[in-house]
Amino acid sequence: MKRHRASGDANTWRVELVYATSTHQELIEVFISPGATIEEVILHSGILNLFPEIDLSRQAVGIFGQVLSLQEPVHDRDRVEIYRPLIADPKEARRQRAAKKPKRRGKK
Repeated sequence: MKRHRASGDANTWRVELVYATSTHQELIEVFISPGATIEEVILHSGILNLFPEIDLSRQAVGIFGQVLSLQEPVHDRDRVEIYRPLIADPKEARRQRAAKKPKRRGKK
């Protein structure tokens, strides 16, 4: 996991921004003015330069696992998350994994 830090002062809130790919996780500390939105945190962080594949018009965002809109205000010490789109339906993927496993035999 890489950790970056954007500079701040006493009149700012500290917010963490996280984004994970299939191979690693990026965590950036952002210092932002009170009243800033999720979108402003993302833009201020520079994450879009590190991961140009992020498409905020298609990808969900949230705070601490709760999906929210880009216009949602953040608070001091929030953890903003950018979610990757699902590659497969989780229920279907589980069914496929279960179908590949050998069947257990009952105990005698």
